[in-house]
Amino acid sequence: MVQSIRRTLNILPATLACFLLISGSLAAQAPNKAQLSNWHQWRGPHANGVSTTARPPTEWSEEKNIQWKVAIDGNGSSTPIIWNDRVYLLTAINTGIVDPAQAKPEDQPERAFGIKYPNTEYEFVVFCLDRASGREVWRQTATQRVPHEGHHGDNNFASGSPTTDGERLYCWFGSAGLYCYDLDGKKLWTRELGKSYMGSSLGEGCSPVLHDGKIVVVRDHSRQSTIEVLDASNGKTLWNADREEGNAWATPIVLKHSGHTQVITAASNRIRSYDLETGKIIWECSGLTGNVTPCPVIDGDNVVCMSGYKGYSVMALPLSAKGDISGTDQIVWQGERGTPYVPSPVLYDGLLFFNQSNQAIWSCLDSSSGETVLERTRLPGISNIYASPVGADGRVYVTGRKGVTLVLNRSQSLDVLATNRLDDIFDSSPSLAGNQLFLRGGKHLYCIADE
Repeated sequence: MVQSIRRTLNILPATLACFLLISGSLAAQAPNKAQLSNWHQWRGPHANGVSTTARPPTEWSEEKNIQWKVAIDGNGSSTPIIWNDRVYLLTAINTGIVDPAQAKPEDQPERAFGIKYPNTEYEFVVFCLDRASGREVWRQTATQRVPHEGHHGDNNFASGSPTTDGERLYCWFGSAGLYCYDLDGKKLWTRELGKSYMGSSLGEGCSPVLHDGKIVVVRDHSRQSTIEVLDASNGKTLWNADREEGNAWATPIVLKHSGHTQVITAASNRIRSYDLETGKIIWECSGLTGNVTPCPVIDGDNVVCMSGYKGYSVMALPLSAKGDISGTDQIVWQGERGTPYVPSPVLYDGLLFFNQSNQAIWSCLDSSSGETVLERTRLPGISNIYASPVGADGRVYVTGRKGVTLVLNRSQSLDVLATNRLDDIFDSSPSLAGNQLFLRGGKHLYCIADE
């Protein structure tokens, strides 16, 4: 990867620089003990795809190391989240109940990718499963309605992941609404935030983020894009702001740095940092490509953002920035090769791993410098990837769409420790907790653990 590296580091003794790196940002966003042992949100405890406490197995198959396997009604690619002895996930179930006021699919105009708008009602369902057995503890139908538009054939109506603070469960079905439950399934409140109109009707997919009693929801689509912050206790809006963006699916990241709690959003026109309390933009920067989907990751005093649709871009930006830093020497480093379209990267102890586009072409960068460690190397046994990689116990797990998961050594070379295959299609990203790995397929949810 050709890198354009620009540094803005102060000259400090190495020990002092290291102390400031840790105390300036990592400590401020450190998850609590309960979060560390669970997988409470999209991309895990640190929002970087890594669990520092999980010890999942290396090898499995349909006959080996399957603690349980359960069929899941409907369709969804949202990641299961794990909290203590329970697993929570979302799905959308086509009831087949026809709304005669809606056009039949066969009577609709031709659209890109053959997308049709539904004319039947869907149940938008929240599942709670027992973590040890996979037994259904409870399910709740959040709402039942006809979706107002369709989705890409590889997407669905339940692609945003839920999140929890250990007391309440927050479930986002996009245009079908936001629903809050207690952990025993009692509905506490609901909010309708209006409809999104995705360009080409590709479908929604951004997940909500919970921080300090506030929920952040970003909606970038073909009409008026917005960011909205709600009170987690009652769902009431604290502030919202319009965004000059088109289609994007990148889940934001929230952390405290430089005297502010920053909400960092990645999109095609701008990467922006908002003040969580006021909604004011702290800093912004252009430079990503279209249809931004990978979520940002925090690396010390920098945030790394990337995109891989109609071009490739990766940028490391300083969290201490102010104003518009587009095209300035405040950009720490940037590159223009091999970045992902749908999957998010995994940042594991200074190594940034990612695939190219939705292909099984693997790269690794030094996250502090942007220097290439491993450049665009073919992953064996995998063709296409939608799931985001995860890391734990010195290993990186990469799941392909056709059921193969490679277990890689977290190293500067391509070191495949195991190749594992399951009989399902996998678009959902894995979750890790304790000695378990959770993989959601098109038909089943697998809990994988050493026998």
